[in-house]
Parts: sequence; C-alpha cells; structure tokens
Amino acid sequence: MRLIDFFDRGAALYPERVCLHDGTHGIRYREVEQATHRIGRGLLAGSLKPGAKASVYSPNDPRAFEAVLGILRAGITWLPLNARNTVEENGYILNANECEFLFYHSSFETEVERIRAEVPGLKGWVCLDRPTAQGLALEAWMAEHSAEPLDIPQAPDAVAAILSTGGTTGKPKGVMLTHLNFETMSASFLACMPIEEPPVYLVAAPMTHAAGVTAFPLMACGATNVILPKVEAGLILEAIDRFRVSHLFLPPTVIYMLLSHPKLKDYDYSSLKNFLYAAAPMSVDKLKQAIEVFGPVMTQTFGQAESPMICTFFGPREHLGVDDRRLASCGRPTPFTQVAIMDDAGKLLPPEQPGEIVVRGNLVMKGYYKNPEATAEVSKFGWHHTGDVGYRDAEDYFYIVDRKKDMIISGGFNIYPSEIEQVLWSHPAVQDCAVIGVPDEKWGEAVKAIVEPKPGQNPTEAELIAYCKERLGGMKAPKSVEFIEQLPRSAVGKVLKKELRLKYWEGRSRVV
Repeated sequence: MRLIDFFDRGAALYPERVCLHDGTHGIRYREVEQATHRIGRGLLAGSLKPGAKASVYSPNDPRAFEAVLGILRAGITWLPLNARNTVEENGYILNANECEFLFYHSSFETEVERIRAEVPGLKGWVCLDRPTAQGLALEAWMAEHSAEPLDIPQAPDAVAAILSTGGTTGKPKGVMLTHLNFETMSASFLACMPIEEPPVYLVAAPMTHAAGVTAFPLMACGATNVILPKVEAGLILEAIDRFRVSHLFLPPTVIYMLLSHPKLKDYDYSSLKNFLYAAAPMSVDKLKQAIEVFGPVMTQTFGQAESPMICTFFGPREHLGVDDRRLASCGRPTPFTQVAIMDDAGKLLPPEQPGEIVVRGNLVMKGYYKNPEATAEVSKFGWHHTGDVGYRDAEDYFYIVDRKKDMIISGGFNIYPSEIEQVLWSHPAVQDCAVIGVPDEKWGEAVKAIVEPKPGQNPTEAELIAYCKERLGGMKAPKSVEFIEQLPRSAVGKVLKKELRLKYWEGRSRVV
C-alpha cells in the first residue's frame, strides 16, 4: 500500500466522520479527501513531478496535515521540518534534500523570506493560513485546481518521506522511508493494538515526528485526529476528557508535566485505550504513577527515524503485576521486525549480555539520502544498527541501558553534543569543553556543558548559555554550565565523558 492509501481507507469507510479537528472546528473525511486532490493537482501543475520533494513548515495545524496528505496524493516525497529547529538548520535540510515546494504557516513568514533567498531549488510556496507578501493562502490556491480524483501509482520501494536526523557532526541526514516501510509500521501497529471502533487520536506532540506518523494506521480505521497547536499540559488533559480521546502519543517529558499539573485529577480519562510513550526512556516511578492516574493503558514502543515507531512493543497488560525491572523494558519484538543484540564483531548475543540493539526487516529505511557511506556504516553484518546499547532477558523483553554514541535525548528530541561543543569552542574565553546529558525530572535528560576556561578568563554560566541560544536555539543550548580547571582525558588526549557523567548518574540502572 502507498502511504496515502491508509487515509483513503478511512475516507471510504467513514466519509462523514470528522477527520481533522482543531479544537473548535472539524473537517470531515470527504472534505479532506477533496482537499488532497486539489493540493496534489496544484503541486503537479507547478512543474513538480512524482518523486520530487515538498515540505511543510508549521506548528501542529489541520491545514498542515491536509498539505502533507496532498503531497502524498501527488506521489511527491514529504520532507518534514521541525518547527523548533533554527532557520539555519531547516534551510540546510531543504537544500540537502533538494526540496522544490514549501507549505508554511504565517508564524514563520520572516523565516521563509530568508529560506527563499537561501534555498534556490524552491519552485513554489503557499501559506497555510492567510495571504502573505510571499503569495497566496492555501484555500485560494486550492480553489484554482480541480478536486477530480488523482491517482499516482507508486512502487513499494518508492520513497514516501525523508525524515531528518542529526549526525555526530551535527548535520542532519535524510532518512529515506518507503511506502513499504510505512506499510510494515502500520501492520505492526494494528497487529499490536487492534482497533475495534473508530478511534479519537490526540495529536499534541509535533506532527513532524512520531505523533504524525502514528496518525496513518489510525486514519485507516476512521480516526478523528484532534490537533493541538502546542504541547501544554492543561490543554492535553482537558482535551482527553472533552473529546473522549482513545489514543495518545507523548514523550515521557510531557507525561511528567501532566502528572505534576494541579488539575490532573479534575478530568475523566476513562476513554483512553492506548497511551503511547516513546522517544526516550521513562522513569519507572512516574510510569507507575501514570498507570494509577490514566488506568491500564500505558503502551511503549521503540523505534527511530530509520526504523519508524514500532520495532518493539510493551502493551498495557504487560505493565501490570510486574516488577520495576520489567517496567524499564521497551518490550518484545513486533511481528514484522527482527530485533537482536550484537557485539562489535557482528556476533548476536544471548540473553542478559549487553551489546548494540540491531534490527532488520521491511521496517528499516531504504538508506540515507545521497549518503551511501553513512548507510553502509549503519547496515553492517546485514542488520540496521540503532546506536543504542541494551540487552534482552530470557523472555525476549528488550532493555535500553546506554547509547553507543554521545547523543542526548531531551524532551523526546535528539541532541548531538558535538554541535554544541563546536559553538562553545568558538567562544573566546573557552579553552575546552564537554557536553553531556544529565538527569532531569522534566526533560528526562538536560544538556550540561562542562567548560575548561582559558587561563585568566572567567566566563559566566549565563553568558555561555546566551551565546549558545543565539546560535543554536533554546532546545539545544545548555541548561547549565559547570566550570572545571582541567577536563579528564585519556592517554591519547580524548575527553573522558563517561567519567564526567558518573557523578550525575550514580546509583541509576540506566545512563540515558
């Protein structure tokens, strides 16, 4: 199946059911379907051809979702842009992946002016919510094109989307996901979480990530997608009650915000069937609290951009009556994906022996866009290498205990220390530095910079944080800075980050 076919199934079965809802207004499946044909025809009329790339630069918004579906309708590859990225990073993503068309929200009008100047490959752009100096609004643009059904055949190995993921150099790589990848993901999703009646899905986390991907198998079952413009604990809790939400995806950091909200006990959560948590490990204590508050609905999946969403599954019933060790698991392999533990020599390891988590099957990406070297590196020995270190137990439950590289997961987003270190090294008062992740009740991990100042220099914490924010944005900037006379180094001069982490992670079974 093509990715758009999952939406089309929902539209065929439930044409009068609300598909997209912004909290005040709902759009029915038949209306969204017509919009996708108009958008698809508009893209193809503008000199784009199937296989070209188009992007959506927006906070969560029903019109952004329509644009994504229209891109897929035209047989064009969807290139998601994280609204929280800096404009420099998004410009790089658009250029590196050869994007030709951009849908954008008016809140990014200033950024788009700059992007237009710096991304020469763009052939067209449309504002989602209103006319701007850059051009037409989506509604007016769609009105110029027919809603006559558009059907573009595509092979299973055609690229449906290119997701961006940071690398150790800090430059995002383009992860090519095919229609077969998404079909496999959806098959595993529905096999693990059977749908008995049309669900109500709350899209609160960014739709450019797992929250958006989760919508596709649910739309095949006629899901109403309630789309919140931002992550706000009070809005999420109220929406679960008001819309009788059955399915929800959030990273652990947001779940922690819900659990600490003063009105947590004011709402009814009995409609929930699967409350998915993923993107980062979750506190076992807070997981137990979530089960008490939301009921036996907590559901964990493990995946990454290169093998989306559901390599392993830890279902609601599996969370009940088990010890804390099992609650720290990310579950068992899903039906259509093989998962194993491998050592550095390519040998698969038995239970309880730590190594790298590797996966294979039709869930795994086609490769990194125009980067065969990186593709080969993560595909050694015939398996995809996740970069996560873990182990499995005798019952085939998998556990993530560390990361092979130094990536930090903060609030469900991947942050690469080397990019932050490059900025800190450029500060005139910094001799050397190391950036690590430290435990944080809200974010799971917080970015911490440990800085060795130049002799005679005395930079302040506030100064360095502001310096990084200006160049990287608030998400990647350190939340704290510690100054040290001399960083610990190995015999060959490498900074020993593991040694720096020890005092912060002491007494914990996981160092992520």
